[in-house]
Amino acid sequence: MSVRDRRVQYETAGLELKDLKADPIVQWHAWYEQAESAGVAEPNAMTVATVDQFSAPDSRVVLARAVDARGFVFYTNYDSAKSRQILVNPVASAVFAWLDLHRQVRVRGTVQRISEVESNEYFASRPRESQIGAWASPQSQPIADRTVLEKRMNEFRAKFEDQDVPRPASWGGWCLTPNAVEFWQGRPSRLHDRFVYTLDATTNKWQIQRLAP
Repeated sequence: MSVRDRRVQYETAGLELKDLKADPIVQWHAWYEQAESAGVAEPNAMTVATVDQFSAPDSRVVLARAVDARGFVFYTNYDSAKSRQILVNPVASAVFAWLDLHRQVRVRGTVQRISEVESNEYFASRPRESQIGAWASPQSQPIADRTVLEKRMNEFRAKFEDQDVPRPASWGGWCLTPNAVEFWQGRPSRLHDRFVYTLDATTNKWQIQRLAP
């Protein structure tokens, strides 16, 4: 089947204003739990888009590791492309695509580093090989071939043998603090349900509005 002719009809009960929680983070957790229960692969995966110094967008999939009142936390190398872009333009958007449930959540907001304490705590919870990998990979930098990574992995395995692996200073977390969050539910005939939460800067309260599909 060609890309042009591929179609999936979204047969769902839909989404109404009365179904939504007053806070988008609470609503996100409700949908996340349903996605997890439905067996969606990597339900915490989100596509994060940043903006480079030339105002060009750049996207990649990362894993949300904390979602709370602050926003959406993910971890990366602070020398990576995404981190360098955030330092120039501290804004981003993210999309959670739970396609098995015909749902997506779009997030827009500002980005800031989380504390070193929180980054240390999360790094300590990672598998040891992932910890060593954070030291071994010069993320986003050109390398000759995979043997470069394998050599560096062996070097850092030896360096940290018989001791805990510390967090590299160049590795840690970012938090995307939303000012807009949209919940999208697929419906038949492409007449999908869309509701956007927008943060009122004056009252610091969330306003909810239905959007046309």
